[in-house]
Amino acid sequence: MPDKFTHAQTEPSAVLDQAHLGDIQGALGTIRQHDSDVRRTWKARLITLAAIIGPGIIVMVGDNDAGGVATYSQAGQNYGTSLLWTLILLVPVLIVNQEMVVRLGAVTGVGHARLIKERFGRFWGWFSVGDLFLLDFLTIVTEFIGVDLALGYFGVSKYISVPIAAAGLVIMTASGSFRRWERFMLVFVVANFLVIPLAVMSHPHASPILHDLVVPGIQGGANSTSVLLIIAIVGTTVAPWQLFFQQSNIIDKRITPRWINYERADTVLGSIVTVVGAGAMIATCAFALGHTQFANEFTSAGGVARALAHQLGYTAGALYAIVLLNASIIGAAAVTLGTSYAFGDMFGTRHSLHRRFTEAPGFYASYAALVALAGAIVLIPHAPLGLITTAVQALAGLLLPSASVFLLLLCNDRDVLGPWVNRPWLNGVAVLIIGVLLILSLILVITTLFPSVNVTVLFLILSAVLVVALAGGGTVYGVRTAKKSQLAGAKEGEALLQKRETWRMPPLTLLGRPKWSKGRTAAMWSLRGYLIIAVALLFVKAIELGTRGH
Repeated sequence: MPDKFTHAQTEPSAVLDQAHLGDIQGALGTIRQHDSDVRRTWKARLITLAAIIGPGIIVMVGDNDAGGVATYSQAGQNYGTSLLWTLILLVPVLIVNQEMVVRLGAVTGVGHARLIKERFGRFWGWFSVGDLFLLDFLTIVTEFIGVDLALGYFGVSKYISVPIAAAGLVIMTASGSFRRWERFMLVFVVANFLVIPLAVMSHPHASPILHDLVVPGIQGGANSTSVLLIIAIVGTTVAPWQLFFQQSNIIDKRITPRWINYERADTVLGSIVTVVGAGAMIATCAFALGHTQFANEFTSAGGVARALAHQLGYTAGALYAIVLLNASIIGAAAVTLGTSYAFGDMFGTRHSLHRRFTEAPGFYASYAALVALAGAIVLIPHAPLGLITTAVQALAGLLLPSASVFLLLLCNDRDVLGPWVNRPWLNGVAVLIIGVLLILSLILVITTLFPSVNVTVLFLILSAVLVVALAGGGTVYGVRTAKKSQLAGAKEGEALLQKRETWRMPPLTLLGRPKWSKGRTAAMWSLRGYLIIAVALLFVKAIELGTRGH
């Protein structure tokens, strides 16, 4: 049967699914494929932004999911507002990581998983996506745990709430309309703001909030447990699945280089909304439950709802439960879709929300299977749901450096991004972010093996090592970049910049695979080995905490 989207392709392209070419059909507007009008007025720009908005804000708010609500609640209940500073530091991490994804999606027209497989080989593709599938599946399980806890507050059995939520997710996604799906998701985005009145009900005080936003500290001191929570905050706010989801969702929405600045604005707006929502949740639990019998007694998000009801009244508990339910649904929808996109990339099947089920059965079947299996695990009597919830966010934090390394390599591949490759300063920021993430995971590993280690001293030592490594690496990188710039010539650079709006990656079959140096290969294998050890020790720590809770 001929593909109804074939007519949309007008020039050689790397896109795998022809449905990824054509008009932008956003929830709030349409932009024609060959639109070349210049937006000279603010009104015209805002109308265009409204049509583009979606991938950025959905991926960000989607990361304030059930695990995020639980993690932020735990931070506020057990540590007051003392960890708010972590959210401020995460803003540039969010923006830098996702901005690189924006460029990759719009310029290449190819999903993150397929780019890794085609540029670095099947082994590294499966290395990256295999981790993603494990993490995403466990994350989806936590979303259904959130559904259970949220509706359980109202007395609804999980044997009713979980199947209904699972069916609703499949129906919402498999409609065959990208615009309809995006409108559903934006409703959940708006509902995310219910956390604001909840925070107001807790009677927050501005002074400690402002202080803890800018002055790093940990109430009760730093130890392996508090470091685990900080890594969980990082993992729930900046998760690997975001890279795969947003890149593929940008492609599915048909956003091209011409609209990159609008998608950047969408991403920045989403990061602000995410951090505000996370901060409001921490503040709510800090002021409502701190200095009460519930302080330092976090058990689960369901326990927080009951504690809030005890301290602030039934309405506060109900509002928290609704926020948790909303977070669970938008998180499950985004994480599952990101995984199905990656499935389509790896197996070369059609994967677009523009297609009906009969046109992309593998795409929708993988989505439905993930939802059904994750929901089924939550329904198993005595399943270790608390252990899964404890471990999954920190696992995301540990795996993020690996995902960020592949992202950085792709964004410096001139065959892939042409004139859109990273600027030197952006590479510096990205390497710094990866280094800090590795420091946090190293602290977790070392404190798990040696609980008596002074975390503050350890952090200072590792930070000093990072500074020296960055200084040495930066010097070498600067010298090499200067030589390449001289060889390329200023005129060639200007010509490339002029092509930015129209330049797109050629078909992948026309590109030669980049060769890794022995040093890069050794570094990647070392990172892989370290991650295996770190993940194993993470589960040891999670089991230890879960056992202690009983």
